[in-house]
Amino acid sequence: MQDETRSAVTKRLGRIEGQVRGIARMVAEDRYCIDIVTQIDAVRAALKRVEEEILRDHVGHCVEHAILSGDKAEQRRKIAELMQVLGRAGR
Repeated sequence: MQDETRSAVTKRLGRIEGQVRGIARMVAEDRYCIDIVTQIDAVRAALKRVEEEILRDHVGHCVEHAILSGDKAEQRRKIAELMQVLGRAGR
């Protein structure tokens, strides 16, 4: 992962971690269920953005490297790997 992406992702994950701790507090404090579910949805959306950022970095770095290498087997591996992870993400 490129340094800039790693830094941005680490910061986002720290914020998400704080959100999750906040949800745990809400549960412990017996807060209104819909408010808790709303916060869970916010965490899910934030994780999706992190996933997209990591995938963007992967395509721009690892997949691009495989393409530029000219190694057909490596290109196929990277594309198959990417398709597999995208298939899982769609579920």
